[in-house]
Amino acid sequence: MAQPAAQTAKTKLSTFNWEGVDKKGRRLKGETQGISVAYVNAVLRRQGINPLKVRKQASALFKRKRRITPKDVSIFTRQFATMIQSGIPIVQSFEIVGKGHDNPSMQELLASIRQDIESGTNLSTALGKHPLQFDALYCNLVAAGEQAGILDTILEKVATYKEKVEAIKGKIKSALFYPSAVIVVAFVITAILMIFVIPEFSNLFKSFGAELPALTLLVIHISNIFRSYWWAIFGGLIGAIFFFGYSYKRSVKMQHTLDRMILRAPVVGQIVKKATIARFARTLATMFAAGVPLVESLEAVAGAAGNRVYYDGIVDIKAEVSTGSQLQSSMEHTGLFPNMVIQMVAIGEESGELDAMLGKVADFYEEEVDNAVDSLSSLMEPVIMVVLGVIVGTLVIAMYLPIFKLASVV
Repeated sequence: MAQPAAQTAKTKLSTFNWEGVDKKGRRLKGETQGISVAYVNAVLRRQGINPLKVRKQASALFKRKRRITPKDVSIFTRQFATMIQSGIPIVQSFEIVGKGHDNPSMQELLASIRQDIESGTNLSTALGKHPLQFDALYCNLVAAGEQAGILDTILEKVATYKEKVEAIKGKIKSALFYPSAVIVVAFVITAILMIFVIPEFSNLFKSFGAELPALTLLVIHISNIFRSYWWAIFGGLIGAIFFFGYSYKRSVKMQHTLDRMILRAPVVGQIVKKATIARFARTLATMFAAGVPLVESLEAVAGAAGNRVYYDGIVDIKAEVSTGSQLQSSMEHTGLFPNMVIQMVAIGEESGELDAMLGKVADFYEEEVDNAVDSLSSLMEPVIMVVLGVIVGTLVIAMYLPIFKLASVV
């Protein structure tokens, strides 16, 4: 008699999602554990529920949580700011926004923050427990809003700030994605031609018994290298990408070197520089308008710069300002900011409207980034087409030159 029970105990239980209707006609859904769909159906019927749909959950091994992106945080901030401005309590706002979010990972994060707030933790501290999603800048602004009793106003500024920053990032990424994708596709196509197509022509040319043109010999030689060392070429490229990515995250010297090279790059360097200045001005304007002291604001602004060269420059500005220097003169000493920005900051300091002047600087450079990105996109398309045409045309000419030469001899 004990054998069936022991056998049932050893049976692995699975989790099933179900939908059904109770005796009152109400539609219900939930999840339960069982050994099969039939077993779950029987359990539901014993509970007075008529099962309509029973489906086994996918194994947790094959489930992949969606990553929480800065865009998710930006959307949450705007929704949360709207809730607070409407007079809805913080805990209830988290519950409403969390349930309405389409990212399960974000739902879990907001639920965790809500539990901390319910237990008596203030909002800025609860957000600070999740530094990957809510950085020091975000938490400092929220803390300033809590202390001054203007949380709704501060959240509105934070929401606008996040939206502006994400808009700039999106513009730059969209501008760089197209040429990067085309370059990758061009490299793959060229490699396929070198490894599989050109060797067939090479075998054909051997039967001619004639001397091949120099261009054809060069292409065949490159093709032989590709065929012999394709694994080293692809492995070296992938390894180099991982190496630079790994080194950039962990080496300050590598960050400084690469970021300085990017700033000096033609066209792209100007876009990155303008975007960094716009982010600097927007962040400092938001912090200063929230009532955060200038030195403390500069510390948060340095972390939000997004470029190591400007990070080091802003740290130097903070050191000078903390000893009594004016912001305008400290910015001038770094040599990183255009004269127009420095003059606007000087006017803002003299008039007591530094946040308004920084906001105008941010608006100007954000528009400059938009225009530069549009110009870059229109410029890159013909350049990429010309480069691809030259590569493919050279390969075609190199392979057909011996055929033309043979035809002229005949």
